[in-house]
Amino acid sequence: MIHHVQLSAPAGSETAARGFWSGLLGFDEVAKPPALVARGGCWFRGHGIEVHVGIEDGFAPARRAHPGFIVGGLDTWAARLEQGGHRVEWDDLYPGMRRFYAVDPFGNRLEFLEPNAPNAR
Repeated sequence: MIHHVQLSAPAGSETAARGFWSGLLGFDEVAKPPALVARGGCWFRGHGIEVHVGIEDGFAPARRAHPGFIVGGLDTWAARLEQGGHRVEWDDLYPGMRRFYAVDPFGNRLEFLEPNAPNAR
C-alpha cells in the first residue's frame, strides 16, 4: 500500500499547485506538519489518492517517470483536465486499461487509468 506520491515543483508554485490539485481536480488541501511548513510546497488528498507537492531547487519536471492514478469515470477526468487547459494524450497500449497522460502546471507527467474498461475510445 502506498501512502502518498510526491511531485516536485519550482519555488513559489504553491498557488498554481492549489489551483490544479484543489481547484481543477477537486482534492482537499491537507495541512503539512508544522516542522515541514518552512520547506514550502503543499499536500492534497482526495479520490483515494494523496499527493505531496514539494519545492525543489533546480527543479526539472519528470517527463517520463510518473504516478499512475486509478480513477473511475476516466472520461470525466479527461474532460476536467481539457477544460482547465491541460492536453490529454490517450494511450490504448495497456491491456485491460483505458488510460491517458497529462501534465501538471509544472510539466510533471501524470497517468490516469481506468481498469477493466475497453481500450478503444
